[in-house]
Amino acid sequence: MEKKKCTALVTMKDVAKVAGVSTATVSRTLMNPDKVSARTRQRVENAVLEVGYYPHNLTKNLRRNVSRTILVLVPNISDPFFTEVIRGIEETATEHGYLVLIGDCTHQKQQEHAFINLLITKRIDGMVLLGSNVPFDVSKEERKNLPPMVMANEFSPELELPTVHIDNLTAAFNATHHLQKLGHKRIACITGPETMPLCHYRLQGYIQALRRTGEEIREEYIIRGDFTHESGAILAETLLTLPEPPSAIFCHSDVMAIGAMWQAKKMGLKLPEDLSVVGFDNLNLAQYCEPALTTVEHPRYEIGYHSILLLLEQLQGRLVSKGSRLLEAELIMRASTCSPKS
Repeated sequence: MEKKKCTALVTMKDVAKVAGVSTATVSRTLMNPDKVSARTRQRVENAVLEVGYYPHNLTKNLRRNVSRTILVLVPNISDPFFTEVIRGIEETATEHGYLVLIGDCTHQKQQEHAFINLLITKRIDGMVLLGSNVPFDVSKEERKNLPPMVMANEFSPELELPTVHIDNLTAAFNATHHLQKLGHKRIACITGPETMPLCHYRLQGYIQALRRTGEEIREEYIIRGDFTHESGAILAETLLTLPEPPSAIFCHSDVMAIGAMWQAKKMGLKLPEDLSVVGFDNLNLAQYCEPALTTVEHPRYEIGYHSILLLLEQLQGRLVSKGSRLLEAELIMRASTCSPKS
């Protein structure tokens, strides 16, 4: 009884005050959401959740009307890899009249309640997952009641979602094989977090390239980082102080590759004569390194663009098949690689 009494004390004026709009705007948003802008609707609905104002017709309206809002879940918003993916998503969504909300999963547990609120109040029409983890526990059966979802960048078959990504295994194979063609025999690999499926594919590509030429798989040459400059630098030092250090390093991201190059130069090595380095992603910074970084071109903007088109097809009621939509990944050869010293 006490809970109902507290809820009854919350009025439309309270919502208007928190949202910074008039009560008339609150009323219009709740009764006729199509007659207000997406941004105003978002502010009012945020305020509704904050103050706990739930008139009887609110749930009905939110179920009946589309929000024209898409939620994008990002594993780590500070990772520069995602900037172009998000730009592809936002520009394409805007062209089709949709607002994009960004959810950072770095602090997943703290965000879980907010994500669930977005789902149960029908304030989002669809979701794009830029990582392999769904930040709330739902069964396969319960997932049928969620808004349409598309996975971008990662590939996780068990989620059974339409997915836009590249062939990470082949791209890593080609990057490693490039070093082999230059004559390198001692090639190390700085991989990414074990929890990320794409890292498994890239590691398999590296291993397959070595096996194809009969090279020994040296466990001490495979070392795991976390996609930061710091881990690239620290792990490069570990590799370069081995009794038999590598003559080349294949890194699973440009960020780690740049950290590795910085550390190698700090240790007095000349690049690429003493150490060749290959990255992955082709960030804008890659071409401005010294030396310019050889890397895998990851079509990040296109991944964002195509993921939104896939989501829009579902929102328009079209049947979209589950599984992969593969985009091309090209090796960009620059000055950070050359033949090893004899």
